[in-house]
Amino acid sequence: MYYMLYVFIPSLLLVLITQGLISSQYRKYGRIQNSRRITGAQAAEAVLRANGVYDVAIQCIEGRLTDNYNPRTNTISLSRDIFYGDSIAAVGIACHEAGHAMQYAEGYGPIKLRTAIIPITNFGSAFGVLLIILGLVINMLTIAWAGVILFGAVVVFQLVTLPVEFNASSRAIRNIEASGLLSAEELSGAKKVLTAAALTYVAALLQSLLTLVYYITQINGRRR
Repeated sequence: MYYMLYVFIPSLLLVLITQGLISSQYRKYGRIQNSRRITGAQAAEAVLRANGVYDVAIQCIEGRLTDNYNPRTNTISLSRDIFYGDSIAAVGIACHEAGHAMQYAEGYGPIKLRTAIIPITNFGSAFGVLLIILGLVINMLTIAWAGVILFGAVVVFQLVTLPVEFNASSRAIRNIEASGLLSAEELSGAKKVLTAAALTYVAALLQSLLTLVYYITQINGRRR
């Protein structure tokens, strides 16, 4: 019981802190217009064109911080504040999603690996914990270990996600600077927004790792 508290409370606090950080940075730099008055959609398109990528669609979607790139439809979806917004945050986030589109266009290794393991990850996320709990309840550790393996796929996915996200942000910053979309001071703000966003993925990975360690400890405890 105490071990569970030691695992889940710090990981929960870490997630809450990183989510608070991204919200804080987004609120701050989402209110500051960039000097060129370029919108997120325009910035993403400029970055794509500068890198010879012309077949990616850019669309507006509802929600807040729901921005994403879908490789199946080859579409960048930007939330309304990012698509139409001309803030520093809008440019940074939109160019980050353009960075993902460039990764796919160039055949970037980690993102190809992440795409390949998505089906396994989805299955592991849905059934891994259920199998662990079932195995522990009926005291069939083989089932519990099968659940650990499935849940481990989620951890692997999150681990692979880190270089993908950091690389997309790095591409965004380089291209924003090279294209002169933001001034040097504004670029610093965009970096802070993207760094805060990247830390949420680090926190999610650490939370999953600690959870995995907890489940393994519980199973090992039943063997004694």
